Amino acid sequence: MPYTPSGSFCDRLIRERERRDGEGSLVKPIHFVGQDFRELKEECLRKKTIFEDDYFQAIVESLGYKELGHKSTKVKNIVWKRPKEICENPQFIIGGANRTDICQGDLGDCWFLAAIACLTLNEKLLYRVIPPDQSFTENYAGIFHFQFWRYGDWVDVVIDDRIPTLNNQLVFTKSAERNEFWSALLEKAYAKLHGSYEALKGGNTTEAMEDFTGGVTEFFEIKEAPKELFKIMKKALEKGALMGVSIDSLVPVRFETQTSSGLVKGHAYSVTGVEEIQHKETRVRLIRLRNPWGQVEWNGPWSDNSKEWATIEKHEKERLQHQSVEDGEFWMAFEDFKKNFTKIEICNLTPDALEKDKLHKWTVSVNEGRWVRGCSAGGCRNYPDTFWTNPQYRLRLLEEDDDPEDNEKVCTFVVSLMQKNRRKERKMGANLFTIGFAIYEVTVWMHNNKQHMPKDFFLFNSSKARCKSYINLREVTQRFRLCPGEYVIIPSTYEPHQEGEFLLRVFSEKRSTSEEIENKIEAEHPVPTPASAGEESEEDKQFRSIFQQIAGDVSNGSSLSNQPRPFRIMAHELKNVLNRVVSKHKDLKTDGFSLESCRSMIALMDTDGTGRLNLQEFRHLWNKIKQWQVTFKHYDADQSGTISSYEMRNAVNDAGFRLNNQLYDIITMRYADEKMNIDFDSFICCLVRLEGMFSKFSSL
Repeated sequence: MPYTPSGSFCDRLIRERERRDGEGSLVKPIHFVGQDFRELKEECLRKKTIFEDDYFQAIVESLGYKELGHKSTKVKNIVWKRPKEICENPQFIIGGANRTDICQGDLGDCWFLAAIACLTLNEKLLYRVIPPDQSFTENYAGIFHFQFWRYGDWVDVVIDDRIPTLNNQLVFTKSAERNEFWSALLEKAYAKLHGSYEALKGGNTTEAMEDFTGGVTEFFEIKEAPKELFKIMKKALEKGALMGVSIDSLVPVRFETQTSSGLVKGHAYSVTGVEEIQHKETRVRLIRLRNPWGQVEWNGPWSDNSKEWATIEKHEKERLQHQSVEDGEFWMAFEDFKKNFTKIEICNLTPDALEKDKLHKWTVSVNEGRWVRGCSAGGCRNYPDTFWTNPQYRLRLLEEDDDPEDNEKVCTFVVSLMQKNRRKERKMGANLFTIGFAIYEVTVWMHNNKQHMPKDFFLFNSSKARCKSYINLREVTQRFRLCPGEYVIIPSTYEPHQEGEFLLRVFSEKRSTSEEIENKIEAEHPVPTPASAGEESEEDKQFRSIFQQIAGDVSNGSSLSNQPRPFRIMAHELKNVLNRVVSKHKDLKTDGFSLESCRSMIALMDTDGTGRLNLQEFRHLWNKIKQWQVTFKHYDADQSGTISSYEMRNAVNDAGFRLNNQLYDIITMRYADEKMNIDFDSFICCLVRLEGMFSKFSSL
């Protein structure tokens, strides 16, 4: 039974309720795909069976879908084995989990393994992800579990201990100790979370860092990093932050290629130490890094066997844990580090100001949202016609920072925008979107306006702040300092029409709130235009003539404004009348009203419950249709006979209805065609249903 993540409104309400009940917290994590580790283990022990995971089976589909799929020769000889079938005396952890337990196999997930190496530096974090008291001896049942942060919730992932092998050797991650398996099983649990091992190929270290901690990541391009970068790194490591670094490759074909210095381009490394020592007459700043391959190291100054170590005291070497072994870990001078590496990623457990000595307490708000094609996937500011339709979040910065050294009255906050489930959906062709966000200040006169900000607001107001750039990463994060006040955050993809889910988090030093801007659901009921007692228009005459032909002769010479005799038309007759009249309007692109639409119209206008319309009711309906036709033509800017689904929000507003974002999403999915356009009959049908809905509510 495959697990399919859902972004539906109901699912979000359920998750909110679970969070209120404690679900998704560290104390009470959510059971991934409903599997309860303790119940399953107790059942296996009671029945004396070894657990087999039905949700992540020992089959090719769990390996991958393309390079590790059915057609790949790589999987031909892979055999899934339990540790007890691989070696004697298998152990979960030998002598504590540490960074040397991780050696990369034949999977391009160095980013994930670099994050694991960072994780081992913080025992508290490590045993949150890897629950203790798991073993291959005491109460062994072939079942293990691991915990990950997943888009705002902690989830507990259950696996069996069958691992892919080739010639009795682990195919993917392995430990330096042949009989130690915690790192291989952790990798399997993470693969299950994303659907397959192949889904882990390629990524950023920060992605796994955040999944291990629930923290927030800040990026630095090393050539643009602040002068106090060494201090930032040292303090971050002391606070338990996870750090990864990499060397960008300008030529894609040279990814993960070793340089003459021993460093590897396009490869992720863990930062495992930041120290300063006395060397001869000077103080030298050093960085310790680890290659997740478990081999291939820096061979320059301060490398394992370099001459610089000869003058360092033994006790100092011990403090720095210096070893001359090929284990993938090495020291290098900070200046060489800056010359060779291009990017550093720091995952803070809380977004404490790393450039300050003082630890701050932060508040966090979390908002789940989605971009819906044709409705709320408006793209960036380069697309002014649709940008305003993106989800909008009102941010209130209520108190300024407490910093006596800072004379500015500002609020410090961090905005984090994370796209969801793209890695899991990669097998269906999904790639990471290019995402970003902009922040607009809400002017004083709009403070009490709780409605979705209209297009004109963004046409005539520039952003107050924005992310440095739109980028195709899972998460875009940036720190800001703005004056207390009200703002609107607009998260978006770079291109419009890209549909997906996201998580928007706002961390602030002082009290603040953030929430999605939702319109109040309501309708304006305009007073009907009184019927003219004057001459009939040509359209009125045509209409009465058609009605007479279908429903029977109305009093001779009477106009539409006169009281008709009780002749009535049914749904199929209404369909004929409307379609004959609408067909005269060549500027409307329509295939005509459907029978179902006409039944809805009769249900709306039929005041006496006969299921038919008399001429007066029919006339009232036609007046509404004519009013809505004016609205339709107004938004049919290119005179194509259709309107863009993105304009539907404005058109519905002009028709007198105020809806929330969920209802606009439903309207788009129900009435827009594959090109995200809405034709005239679909537009009228939608408004008829809305009119009927509000009429029922108002009568309650």
